[in-house]
Amino acid sequence: MLKMKKNVLKITAVLGLTTVLLNSCGPKENTPLVYFPDMYFPVAYDPLMKAQDAYSDHENEIPAFVKNSFATGLAPVEGSVAQNKDGIFEESLLPKNVDEYNAGYDASKTMTTSPLNPANAAKDIERGKILFDHTCAACHGTGGDGQGPIVQSGAFSGVPNYADREITVGSVHYVLTNGRNAMGSYAGQLNAGDRWRVAMYVMSAFKKAAAAPAAATTAAATPAPAADAKETTTETKK
Repeated sequence: MLKMKKNVLKITAVLGLTTVLLNSCGPKENTPLVYFPDMYFPVAYDPLMKAQDAYSDHENEIPAFVKNSFATGLAPVEGSVAQNKDGIFEESLLPKNVDEYNAGYDASKTMTTSPLNPANAAKDIERGKILFDHTCAACHGTGGDGQGPIVQSGAFSGVPNYADREITVGSVHYVLTNGRNAMGSYAGQLNAGDRWRVAMYVMSAFKKAAAAPAAATTAAATPAPAADAKETTTETKK
């Protein structure tokens, strides 16, 4: 009799434990109360969407959201590092096909000024030089002649001399952004503002320098009529 009671208790305990386990593993129609619902059921906000309370039907009235027209994309925390302080945004970096690339390249040649603040041009060109020396000079050379150390080593060839190219600040920026021929895109290495700074430096350092000797040669080949006119006038007065 005692043995039978023990068996009944064992069977009852096993059945009870099985019931608990099945209930805990089965689907939950009624979610139990939780203390931190944000941790259990996180809600991802679109930066420009109107914020709503995820756990009720009324609109979220968090003061920061209300002040920002209810948008959840708030301004950076004061003192944090700005990711795009130049305020330059590009919708698309890589063209879809060759025709789209060529059309974009042709259009970029019409851009003769950068969108950066012209009041900071000197500082932008100075930074552009630093970035060019660190990022581009290995192939293009510090003189922009296409004879960087990688080219001189024989590992790479075909890098053009800037002096021989018909380029603008816009086309240089376009190539930096999208690549051209054997050169890949540098959008991953330089942000939008810095790509414009490098383009500004290229135009300032290499295209103006290339135009200077031509102007000097033209001036030397042209006679100076002013001096002759002055002497003629003097002789006439005598």
